[in-house]
Amino acid sequence: MTEITNFRGERMAASPESHAEDEVAALIARVGERVRKARERKGIPRRVLSDMSGVSPRYLAQLEAGEGNISIGLLQRVAIALDHRIEWLMGRDDPWTSDAMRVAELYRAATADTQQTVLRALSPDSNETRRAQRVCLVGLRGAGKSTLGRMAGKALNIPFVELNREIEEHSGMPVDEVLALYGQEGYRRLEAQAVERVLCTHDTMILAVAGGIVAEPDTYATLLANFHTVWLKTTPDEHMSRVRAQGDERPMAGNPEAMDQLKSILTSRESLYARAEAQLNTSGNTVDQSLTQLIALIRDRGFLS
Repeated sequence: MTEITNFRGERMAASPESHAEDEVAALIARVGERVRKARERKGIPRRVLSDMSGVSPRYLAQLEAGEGNISIGLLQRVAIALDHRIEWLMGRDDPWTSDAMRVAELYRAATADTQQTVLRALSPDSNETRRAQRVCLVGLRGAGKSTLGRMAGKALNIPFVELNREIEEHSGMPVDEVLALYGQEGYRRLEAQAVERVLCTHDTMILAVAGGIVAEPDTYATLLANFHTVWLKTTPDEHMSRVRAQGDERPMAGNPEAMDQLKSILTSRESLYARAEAQLNTSGNTVDQSLTQLIALIRDRGFLS
């Protein structure tokens, strides 16, 4: 039993309640330290982590200082945004020295070819078997996923699915209402379910997904394993101008720091997007030019073979 020292300097057994409080305090401090280290390792400003997780900057500051008695639900959002499992944040063993953490860090830093070699070695099924003839377009909002995906599907005569539309059809409400009703955590759950549905119904398809799906480790792992993923990338300026050209002023409305935030989000997700099987830079291209390049990439890489 844990011992404490009284005011006379005598050692005495601590009460179970005191021991439990110490354990809770140690857990909160441990979680806070790991959140801070994970955020700093990824180069994510606290403000951007707040945007990605839906947890307020003040709450995050308290959490990292070991003062935040954060709920499990909010902690799960932070874990998702940091691309870690919640148990990784809470476990007793030091994750920074574990073999699993070392392997994960080496994998993130490896080239795409090395990553594919590792996946082939660890997976009992071939990439071709799992991915079938499915192509998934990932990237930040405004990259052209929906536009190019729809046009490529038509040109190649294969189905095109936009995951958010699948979520809306299944839930019976727009995505904005889904977020308002269920929150970010509920939306991510519906998103994961939607991915499983399209996997069950399509062996050949082009899928366009929301930009933040890469921050959900399990769902993104499912995409990487079961689709030929293509990162559509462009400059922050083009991301913003394309969204505004679609008539959506939300990124700029009442937010003079919108461009800085967009750049921070793009930087924080860059390593996640880079895990895609292929990349296509659409900067400075017309829609037709980008479409031609996308179709050529799909054919040259044998994604539909």
